[in-house]
Amino acid sequence: MIQVILYIALDDDKNLNEIKSRLQEVRDEFPHELHIIDINREEILKHEYGEKTPILDIGVYRLIKTFEVNEIRFAFEKNEERLSEAKSKGNDVLVDRITKPIQMSKSDRASRWFSNHYMSLVIGFLFLYVFLNFLAPALMKIGWEAPARVLYRVYSPLCHQLAYRSFFLFGEQFYYPSQLAAIDGVVTYGEASGLNENDIAAARNFLGNEFMGYKMTLCQRDVAIYSALFIFGVIFTFSGRKIKPLPWFLWIVIGLGPIGLDGFSQLLGQTGLGIFSWIPLRESTPLFRVATGFLFGLASAWFGFPYLEESVLENRREMELKHAVTSQLNVQQEDPK
Repeated sequence: MIQVILYIALDDDKNLNEIKSRLQEVRDEFPHELHIIDINREEILKHEYGEKTPILDIGVYRLIKTFEVNEIRFAFEKNEERLSEAKSKGNDVLVDRITKPIQMSKSDRASRWFSNHYMSLVIGFLFLYVFLNFLAPALMKIGWEAPARVLYRVYSPLCHQLAYRSFFLFGEQFYYPSQLAAIDGVVTYGEASGLNENDIAAARNFLGNEFMGYKMTLCQRDVAIYSALFIFGVIFTFSGRKIKPLPWFLWIVIGLGPIGLDGFSQLLGQTGLGIFSWIPLRESTPLFRVATGFLFGLASAWFGFPYLEESVLENRREMELKHAVTSQLNVQQEDPK
């Protein structure tokens, strides 16, 4: 039986009886099941259909505002053609859409939940990612080396973890830069650890000690990047996800520009290749790494999160509309008048 849904404002629309009468005229020719949805019972229905009602959905065809018996009959005829074609091709999805009342499937409910809570998941992941970065040195400090080393190994593919570019907790200093960074008043990584600063593998594997403290699982720049992503995610959520995206050219200027200049000038200057000999040999400082990393994370979140919201918004709207309709249909099925 073809399903028919009438969207109407029951309290102020005078067309209900007339529409029902027209449907009654074709009932013998086109058996159908009529469902009446009061748009005033749900704000999203009122917002979506308020200026368009009455709306008559006959199977997969929609009639808006005014429709005569001949238009209703035409819609039924076209639905029967589509239904016959769908059955012949084994298109069960289309058959169900025409002949069965709208229902929220498990995937619909999951999609609705995700579209409403995706930012909480993103923020939760970012918080956990940054928190575990602080937890590893804390575990080392209290002697729980086994779980701490697991965390270092998990983060290892995601960050270079060079000791002279990382922050340390529970030690004499918060960081131990390389001698090349030329920061006055601090003990360098080589002086504190006794290791060769040019030994990259050693600097990567060095976790710390009682004197120096223990390094985080992420380098200074990555800590700043993911902290900025988390902070903007919280702000974006509490703003009602209404912040407009940062223009792409500002993302390049604010986000990519500083981190590119700092990171690549450091990297290229240390390659030793003649082609880059014009670039001064330098090692970035913790301040520059944190500042450029934070700007990159902030600009990337400001650029990306609003666009992510836009991509989810349409699905959320569809799922909320479907939920509002099925809620009324379920009530009608439980309490038929």
